[in-house]
Amino acid sequence: ITRADRVVFPGQGAARDCMKEIRDRQLTEVIIQAAREKPFLGICMGAQVLLSHSEENQGVDCLDLYPGEVRFFGEHLVDANGEKLKIPHMGWNRMFTAEHPLFEGMDQEHYLYFVHSYHAQCQNKSNIIGETEYGYRFTSAVQNYNILWIQPHPEKSHKNGLAILKNFINLH
Repeated sequence: ITRADRVVFPGQGAARDCMKEIRDRQLTEVIIQAAREKPFLGICMGAQVLLSHSEENQGVDCLDLYPGEVRFFGEHLVDANGEKLKIPHMGWNRMFTAEHPLFEGMDQEHYLYFVHSYHAQCQNKSNIIGETEYGYRFTSAVQNYNILWIQPHPEKSHKNGLAILKNFINLH
């Protein structure tokens, strides 16, 4: 990690388990240092644990690299027609993005693949570069200096996901 030019920090599973593995493997400081010094892309759980705290697993303190909370979508989530939405939010959904080099080359619709029951609630709204609708609008991409994070899985998102990964590799 310390020798890498840039870091892709993926993740899946639960916040408590992810943070336990980070601590048990003594990676907290290495991850924080890498995120502060080089281009860094957090994906899904790897994005969520960059925030201050997650309410998953009755509450978990995270890496606190970006102020905000990770919140549960809720039990009674409905769409605009009043139809019950399933949790986890799983499948293709559109990301509404700001103009940003990370999203260059994506198709007009910006559909990406999501698998999550929790979402970020960021304190600094000016750093939000992507949002998605699922019962309500939630943050799905953020930039904080050299740290980028996205909620969807680019590896499952076909051409749009490949564009994101390629763009991250080519960021200066």
